[in-house]
Amino acid sequence: MNRYLLILFSLLFIACNDNAPVESGKSAESSSPKLLPELQTGTKTSFKQIEKLPPGIETIFNKMPLKENGFYKFSFPRYDLNVMSGDVKIDARFALTSWLAFMPQDSSITSGIMMGDLVLLETELQNVLKKLDEKGIDITAIHNHFTGEKPKIIYLHVSTMGNPMDLFERMKEILEVTGTPLKENLPDTSQIVNWDKVENILVYKGKKEGTVLKFSVARKERIKDAGVEIPENFGISSDINFEKYGDKTAVSGDLVLIPSEVNTVQKMLTRGNILVTALHNHMLFEQPRVFFMHFFSVGDAEKISMVIKDVLNSTNHERRDDK
Repeated sequence: MNRYLLILFSLLFIACNDNAPVESGKSAESSSPKLLPELQTGTKTSFKQIEKLPPGIETIFNKMPLKENGFYKFSFPRYDLNVMSGDVKIDARFALTSWLAFMPQDSSITSGIMMGDLVLLETELQNVLKKLDEKGIDITAIHNHFTGEKPKIIYLHVSTMGNPMDLFERMKEILEVTGTPLKENLPDTSQIVNWDKVENILVYKGKKEGTVLKFSVARKERIKDAGVEIPENFGISSDINFEKYGDKTAVSGDLVLIPSEVNTVQKMLTRGNILVTALHNHMLFEQPRVFFMHFFSVGDAEKISMVIKDVLNSTNHERRDDK
């Protein structure tokens, strides 16, 4: 009897599903998928390049910050470090550059948001955390980018609000408890490397520094942190860096992903023989929520570029022809 009841219930279930109403003029197969709620963020603001800087800003680190769209930025390549990942010597411009950026929030440019990413030896971390606490600077993340590198490198993200002159002065004192070169620029080690094939595959133009090629690819969403819209490249664009190493190329970077993209991208990178080395946050109060997936690979630059191209095309990143 139980067997016949089970068959009867199964037939009734199938019949109910077969008779489910379909919206007039549409079939289940032809219905267009709705935009994910996490992507419904509104139109992005077109930030203008910063023109006015606080008087005397160049005296803090004895150099001028780089003016960007909506913010300005100091960079500190850690060329004092000798970091190896396997048999690859990591160029400071490839993946070992600390940065501090400031986005003004008023017309007098005396108040705004500072964000940054500090590249630290593992042995420097404790002193930096103590100094951050002493100087009233908040942290938002501590994590790795590589696996198995020697010496071990830690990346520490900071974020706070206030007067830029005051904040950068405080950050200078924090950086001074590390070996970070502040005043000097990285020595010119430019070499002629033909990156045309990589740029053609990715359909972006990269920035060339020595034997390094760097890409920064923005997402289409408007991203906010604590309710404030963040400009592109203010720590929320995907970075993809290539470093020529003999007849091979090392590739590293971090992809900015919304939650629904994370596992798809991890599988695409893994199947393309690109190692996913970390997945974490950089901010605390961003909307929509975003994750940063770091990766590393050594091999044929064109093959790696094809995998990354597929990843970018499968996620909500801007294309060059979107501009």
